[in-house]
Amino acid sequence: MDAKQFIARRVAQELRDGDIVNLGIGLPTLVANYLPEDVHITLQSENGFLGLGPVTEPHPDLVNAGGQPCGILPGAAMFDSATSFALIRGGHVDACVLGGLQVDEQANLANWVVPGKMVPGMGGAMDLVTGARKVIIAMEHCAKDGSAKILRYCTMPLTALHAVHMLVTELAVFRFIDGKMWLCEVAEGCDVQTIRDKTNAHFELAADLKVMPVQAERGVA
Repeated sequence: MDAKQFIARRVAQELRDGDIVNLGIGLPTLVANYLPEDVHITLQSENGFLGLGPVTEPHPDLVNAGGQPCGILPGAAMFDSATSFALIRGGHVDACVLGGLQVDEQANLANWVVPGKMVPGMGGAMDLVTGARKVIIAMEHCAKDGSAKILRYCTMPLTALHAVHMLVTELAVFRFIDGKMWLCEVAEGCDVQTIRDKTNAHFELAADLKVMPVQAERGVA
């Protein structure tokens, strides 16, 4: 199992039956593959859908917000972007799962641009991280060059301030509670010192610190 699959499996355990969920592009789209048997969610997409189906059963005329071909489930709804963002900004999305470039100990998120690189804009991420009831960031613990992505202060342009509720990497699970960053779970075979060595942020140890559980795959939602 690679790091992205491991992260997606752990994030899937945070979603609850009946939740309306927005899955960001990239790693977060894998989360739907690992939902527990008794959990059925409704996927929302910024480009105007409730009830997206799996990308493994695409409809030739449908794409998700990331431009990927996707399916649609019975009972789904389609609407314009204004309605879609009214749902997001109105607090009707239970959870969003997004990737990240950097997260810091103040629960700040940078996930839309690397300085010096051309991008079209941050898109709906700024709305999701302020409108969703729970914001989960799913990202690998370190950058490809080994540098830290979990910092005291983000150095890249921010997507949102104090918006992250939970951060899941292949090494650890952090939660942001009462203005502090808490290490709540550590991957099997890893230890707290390794986490400290690879993390530039200051964090507290949860009283019930435990090993990250891993959910078995059940197939796509």
